[in-house]
Amino acid sequence: MDVDLTAPPHRPDPRPATTGREIPHDQLDGFSPPRIRAALVERAEALPDVFTGPSQVSEPGSLALRLREPRGPWDAFLHPSRDEFGHIHRSGFLHLTLPREIIPPLAAAGWVEPHPISRRPEWPDTIVMLYAPRDESELDLVTAALHASWRRASDQLSTK
Repeated sequence: MDVDLTAPPHRPDPRPATTGREIPHDQLDGFSPPRIRAALVERAEALPDVFTGPSQVSEPGSLALRLREPRGPWDAFLHPSRDEFGHIHRSGFLHLTLPREIIPPLAAAGWVEPHPISRRPEWPDTIVMLYAPRDESELDLVTAALHASWRRASDQLSTK
């Protein structure tokens, strides 16, 4: 899995329908099949220093991705949590923070959209919805983005 997030492939098919500028910010179609979501959760749980559980900032059914020792900057986390850098919703889409330099190319290629709360000045502008992966190829790109989020929250240097 070697995905260049600064020049990602275009996501096949139109973007899924979402609630857009509304909160709660939900993906309305194009969900992950159960086996793909399970693989995504498994990959997330395999990240060093990550633990999962109920989200501190989202609906009860979403799975929080939290760090035991968060070291990243303020804009690497979903506030008011101090250690949750993302969460996976039951239908497979994620809300997470991403390094700023990869958000525009991922958005242009049809993989992400800004979270409505990120438009408010008191919230990080790094919070996005990453659409649910529907197959292995999409899972690889989503996993690469998840790794970039984890690296930023862990205060690792590389974002590729």
